[in-house]
Amino acid sequence: MPEFVSVAKLSELEEGKGRKVTVHEDMELALFKVNGKVYAIQESCPHQGGPLSDGDLDGTVVMCPWHGMTYDLRTGKAAPEAWDQSFSVKTFNVKIEGDEVKVEV
Repeated sequence: MPEFVSVAKLSELEEGKGRKVTVHEDMELALFKVNGKVYAIQESCPHQGGPLSDGDLDGTVVMCPWHGMTYDLRTGKAAPEAWDQSFSVKTFNVKIEGDEVKVEV
């Protein structure tokens, strides 16, 4: 059954930047704070495993730093300008409680 797990402090997330977090020792997620809203996606790009938390952001679109694949943080789908529309990443529900960022896993 899905549960919300604390993964970070909201005050530690930098606007427009990614941050890698580890959940349950074996799951890595990338967190992004965009216009005050926090998004969580899988950390590893499905193309060749690039670290999405290190990617550049353009609004709610993150670009993999290894090969330039782009994903929409809201849906996990390849962004319209992506070079391959068949790729997607898993997204996770996020809720904020005080200063705690919690992700549903």
